[in-house]
Amino acid sequence: MKHAASRELFAYWQELRGRRPAPERAEIEPGAIRQALSDAFIIALDRGADYPFRLAGTRVCALFGRELKGHSFTALWDEASRRTIRDLLSILTDEWVGTVAGATGRTRGGALVELEVLLLPLAAGRPSLARSIGVLAPMKIPQSLGLDTIGALTLGGRRHVGAAVDKRLLPRFLSPRSRRGFVVYDGGRS
Repeated sequence: MKHAASRELFAYWQELRGRRPAPERAEIEPGAIRQALSDAFIIALDRGADYPFRLAGTRVCALFGRELKGHSFTALWDEASRRTIRDLLSILTDEWVGTVAGATGRTRGGALVELEVLLLPLAAGRPSLARSIGVLAPMKIPQSLGLDTIGALTLGGRRHVGAAVDKRLLPRFLSPRSRRGFVVYDGGRS
């Protein structure tokens, strides 16, 4: 993890979860991650509602020039990345495996903004209360933050994090995809 907010949230999440796959969402204490709050968010793991934001930090909202609460997390991504984001959220929901990834976006003025995305599961007593906590942080804060908004994000390189990865258990593979003649096929456990 490259961004300080991602490292802070992940360390806190790891400490809270202990030997469990994920901490309870009620255990999250905002004051404990105050340095990461402006870059943090919580989304509902509700496939039918397309993963809506439950809350989003001020810098996350400023990147897109609007309050994100109630809006779809997957709608922030370009068409090519949207399916992969849904797959990653599905893995997070089904297997308690988080993800850290790079992302890029362009401002309306054409400036490229590099970001880091962290998605971590939170346990809940009922499936309807399932949530993910995460970070969406620019690697370098744009000078025009709040004035010039970012368009659709493009997902970059990624890796899985969490208890299953610590135990060397690999999450199920994503859907087949091709890039320059290299093809990855579905496999692994389901």
